[in-house]
Amino acid sequence: MATDKRVFTLRLREKNFEKIKVIADKNKRSIAMQIEYLIEQHIEEFEKEQGVIYPDKHNDV
Repeated sequence: MATDKRVFTLRLREKNFEKIKVIADKNKRSIAMQIEYLIEQHIEEFEKEQGVIYPDKHNDV
């Protein structure tokens, strides 16, 4: 199955992993999808405060 998602390794503290797992279960998401959702929410909040990020233009963030 083709996907446009980049694969990488993420190391988390055990306590954070377990808490994200609980949140993911409550939201009926996989842990990976919950982490992606949290990242997307943070990016949205950041962009509201700092302006839109254009990765290919190498913003000075």
